[in-house]
Amino acid sequence: MSTVSRSGETRIWRNWAGTVAARPAREVTPATAGEVADAVRRAAEDGLRVKTVGAGHSFTAVAATDGVLIRPDLLTGIRRVDRAAMTVTVESGTPLKRLNKALAREGLSLANMGDIMEQTVAGAVSTGTHGTGRDSASLSAQITEVELVTADGSLLTCSAEENPEIFAAARLGLGALGVITAITFAVEPLFLLRAREEPMSFDRVTAEFDALHAENEHFEFYWFPHTGNCVTKRNNRSAGPAEPPGAIAGWVERELISNGLLQLACSLGRAVPAAVPGLARVASRALSARSYSDIPYKVFTSPRRVRFVEMEYAVPREAAVAALREVRAMIECSPLKVGFPVEVRTAPADDIPLSAASGRDTAYLAVHLYRGTPHRAYFTAVERIMVAHGGRPHWGKLHTRDAEYLAGACPGFGEFTAVRDRLDPERRFGNDHLRRVLGD
Repeated sequence: MSTVSRSGETRIWRNWAGTVAARPAREVTPATAGEVADAVRRAAEDGLRVKTVGAGHSFTAVAATDGVLIRPDLLTGIRRVDRAAMTVTVESGTPLKRLNKALAREGLSLANMGDIMEQTVAGAVSTGTHGTGRDSASLSAQITEVELVTADGSLLTCSAEENPEIFAAARLGLGALGVITAITFAVEPLFLLRAREEPMSFDRVTAEFDALHAENEHFEFYWFPHTGNCVTKRNNRSAGPAEPPGAIAGWVERELISNGLLQLACSLGRAVPAAVPGLARVASRALSARSYSDIPYKVFTSPRRVRFVEMEYAVPREAAVAALREVRAMIECSPLKVGFPVEVRTAPADDIPLSAASGRDTAYLAVHLYRGTPHRAYFTAVERIMVAHGGRPHWGKLHTRDAEYLAGACPGFGEFTAVRDRLDPERRFGNDHLRRVLGD
């Protein structure tokens, strides 16, 4: 989560990874959409810019501000469940964890989700949070309505029928269009997922990638650099019965290996980089095959207690294997010591202007390094490979692309910036990061 410390009377906001710090002029914690609108109007009167911050899980400065920082801590909870329309309307500051648990109690679920659930719903959709899916797309693609406070303090309701141009852009808006106060998601009856996790060689998983993607509703894998080893995850709907992991086995997998062993390996690798390849071989063999079934959020998500920095790029799905092989060759021919696995996921094409999957079936390749480990050389080399394959950066992850590049890489870029110009001509919701990625 984000942290706040004090320096005299000035509050400093820091993100989860420690990559961004900002000192806003003031903070507000509104409890209603009306109070959000008042805060925006007062900021305009004082000549201050406005940003909303969620759980701080973005690695970029997308939420940083020297003006008014809106904390949505009181904008939480479910407003309504519409079983006829199969939708849920939720306040923007609601953590995904709370939403998922509340939906499960109602016998409902989102169709797909990312692999953590610490973010607020507005923060997650505003940066393009996604999981993996053959047919089901990101959280933003599951939105049916957005409630938004714009730069003049107006409260807009946006959907495919009402303010459709704004709705199209606001599903993934980087906080550049206004302050989201509520989101309506499509939901479905609660279902079970059968999870199959299995070690697999790099050569096999890359050779069979297309088949593994086609045969499974949700397929992803992790490759451990300096090894030929991967761990694959296949999640498919099941008629049941539920067979969750046992308490002890689940703790061993979730905490001891995925967090405890990884933390130890990362700490040792940062202190002694030469040990990284050997540690990677041990870590890549620590996870054994297992299968279980449970409700969606208990299968899709897991705790991430090891802090890291991350860069993620979306490439055309048909380029995924070639790009990954180039990353492997680059690491093997360099002095880099990479102690974190590379993650590969997929998504179907969508129609969201700033989505990394806009208009094309997509594969996401994510690279990580333990927090405090120098990352620039590794990320720069990987980014060069991704750009050569027409890559689009994840909006919440580290990257160096600017508006000129993104205008050519993202087909809906001009559509989005036109909506931004209309809603926020004075850039009330701007900051230095948005100036780089969206332009003036």
